[in-house]
Amino acid sequence: MPWSAQRVSRRVMMGGMAAGLVSGAARAQAKPRALALIGDRYHNPDYIRVSLDKLFGEAGIAIDYTIDYGALSAPLLKPYQLFLVLRDGMIWPGGYLGPDAYASYEANLENRGDFPAPKPVTWMTEDQGKAIKDFVNNGGGFYPLHNSSHISLSCKNYRDVMGGAYIGHPPLRPFQVHATANSHPITAGLPPFTVNDEQHYVQYDKDPRYLILESENIDGLTYEEQGRNLGTKSPAGWAYDYGKGRVVFTAVGHTIHAMWNPTYLEIQRRAVRWLLKDI
Repeated sequence: MPWSAQRVSRRVMMGGMAAGLVSGAARAQAKPRALALIGDRYHNPDYIRVSLDKLFGEAGIAIDYTIDYGALSAPLLKPYQLFLVLRDGMIWPGGYLGPDAYASYEANLENRGDFPAPKPVTWMTEDQGKAIKDFVNNGGGFYPLHNSSHISLSCKNYRDVMGGAYIGHPPLRPFQVHATANSHPITAGLPPFTVNDEQHYVQYDKDPRYLILESENIDGLTYEEQGRNLGTKSPAGWAYDYGKGRVVFTAVGHTIHAMWNPTYLEIQRRAVRWLLKDI
């Protein structure tokens, strides 16, 4: 082969190799990453991590976890395509007794009177809420779960993007979750399911056509909050576009048992795919 032909062939070959490297790099960059802010006084971050590891491991999506609520910011979110929150809006800088407020440890402590009553303060700033809004507006996916609706009570920017706010919940007891009449890829063809969980009652702020899940105590048990009887039903999930991004909220999630209910796990799988615009 003449030298000039060798040179051309080599150039083509190197060009092809470079194109392959660029294509491979582009594919690597295109793989989504998720960040989850998890854990509070009432929700051990370990059960949340174990629950979500199953979901994201099966999906082949890398996920990072943080409990550092103070670090939430636009730079923190920038490397990610999906942001999840499963924690409430309270911190307890003065401390508290017992591993959990629902446990008998605190109630039965002999010298309980020697300790001051725990006092919560809110933690999310409006700047942090705006960082989430901007993240979603710019194309990110936002998946608040379970008690993350509580943050809406203290942050207007967060509530605007999240879509609703926490009201309260009865103790753990069985209830049913079913799809609403609004068709959506997340719930299409899925049957109702029953979980023994906290049935969170939430106020929904957006267009009713974006509601995709409803919870109902089919035993007829109601819930009262501040003298109001809220009945047996509550919105339990919604999904909508927000700017260039998307938002999904699902209310179930106080235990691994609930998180891994087969139908609910499928809802979570589809929610993640929908948020990443894969369905």
